[in-house]
Amino acid sequence: MDSSLSSQESIPDDIAFKIASSLQVGDLCSLGSCSRFWWELCGSDYIWESLCKNRWPALALKIESYNNHPHEEWRVFYIRKHNEMAGKAKGVIDFVNRCLAFESIEVGHYLKAVRDLDSILFGFEDVYTFFLKSKHNVLLNLIGLHYCLIWLGLPGECVMEILNNSNISQREVRVQWWKLGRWLFGFRLRDELITRTVSLEDLATGKEEEVLGVLHRGAVHEVIRVQISEAKPEYTSWSFQNVQNAN
Repeated sequence: MDSSLSSQESIPDDIAFKIASSLQVGDLCSLGSCSRFWWELCGSDYIWESLCKNRWPALALKIESYNNHPHEEWRVFYIRKHNEMAGKAKGVIDFVNRCLAFESIEVGHYLKAVRDLDSILFGFEDVYTFFLKSKHNVLLNLIGLHYCLIWLGLPGECVMEILNNSNISQREVRVQWWKLGRWLFGFRLRDELITRTVSLEDLATGKEEEVLGVLHRGAVHEVIRVQISEAKPEYTSWSFQNVQNAN
């Protein structure tokens, strides 16, 4: 028996439509490849219109904007917009990688990358797709996390689920900031250096609100400089190890 006929006979159309409507894009495309019946159902404009508006709510997709492409299916619009966002994400990623030539990034450049995500109207799924992946440097993960928490206002539990799914929640960054030295009896004391090593989980769950605040404010008021880098394990020097072994 033809697979499309079998699907139609075994599953009522309304139930099949509900199943397709509940899927994410990857699963929807996989289901659509099963048969002609599922291909036509999973290509429904109603389903793809919903996917577009859910992924890019900040774009305020309206009938007027859709009418700019009167013959374009919502599925085609989704693919075009996804590729457009991928290109813009690459621009931000390339900028950050250039700034990391010396393994750390100044807070001004860091905040520019975060603001760029806002200016191109990145949604949560865009951040997850292009920044919150284990293949990227932890500082790119941090930029995506910062954007989700501060600019999108997402709850930490929601972001933590994505961090865990991507196996990056325990990645650590080192944040250093210099505070202007206090005045004491007419003399200004030396500038104070503060160094904190925190995980992405610490930031997402609110355990390190002070560090997140420093990252968000940048170099202002008494904070004169902020640097962010990947936290690397500290190795005992070779000479010290030899002394320890000799004893």
